[in-house]
Amino acid sequence: VVDADGRSIPFKALYGEQKAIVVFVRNFLCYTCKEYVEDLAKVPKTFLQEANVRLIVIGQSSYHHIKPFCSLTGYTHEMYVDPQREIYKTLGMKRGEGNNASVRSPHVKSNTLLGSIRSMWRAMTGPAFDFQGDPAQQGGALILGPGNEVHFLHLDKNRLDHVPINTVLQLAGVQTVNFTNKPQIIDI
Repeated sequence: VVDADGRSIPFKALYGEQKAIVVFVRNFLCYTCKEYVEDLAKVPKTFLQEANVRLIVIGQSSYHHIKPFCSLTGYTHEMYVDPQREIYKTLGMKRGEGNNASVRSPHVKSNTLLGSIRSMWRAMTGPAFDFQGDPAQQGGALILGPGNEVHFLHLDKNRLDHVPINTVLQLAGVQTVNFTNKPQIIDI
C-alpha cells in the first residue's frame, strides 16, 4: 500500500503487530464511500486506543487523492491506497454491481440520483479524466491481526453493501458509536 506522502508500506505491516479494522472503499469519487468514510471519521481515537485497534481505510487511486479525501470526509485515522488493486484482487473483491435488491447501507444518506450527481460534480471539478480508481471495483471490510489472524471478512456485493460500522467495531472489541443525528432522549 502507499501512504499520503507516496511511501510504500507492506500491507502486512498494517496488522502485523496490532489488530486492525481495514475497510476497502470502491473509489474516492463514490458518494456511498464518501458517506461511509464520513461515519468512520466519527469513531473516536480514544475508543480505538482503549481496544488497541487500528482503523484503516484503503482506496484504489493515486496517493495524491488521500489528503483531499480525508479533508472532504473529516477522516483523521489511517488511509492508504492500493493503486494497482493487487490486494483487492488477492482478497477476491468483486468488480461490477451484484444484486442489490435487499442491501442498504445504514451509513448512506443520499438517494441514488442525488448521490450520483454529487459524485459526477466532484469528478468534473477535479483533475480531468482522473476517476480516482476503477469505478466498477467493489470494496469490503476485514478485521486482521495481530499476525496472520483473520477475525472477520466481508466482501461488498455492490456499492450499498457496507457492513454496519458498529458491527465491525463490536467484532473488533471497540466501543460502538451513535451515528444518529437525532437528539438523545434521557429518561430521569
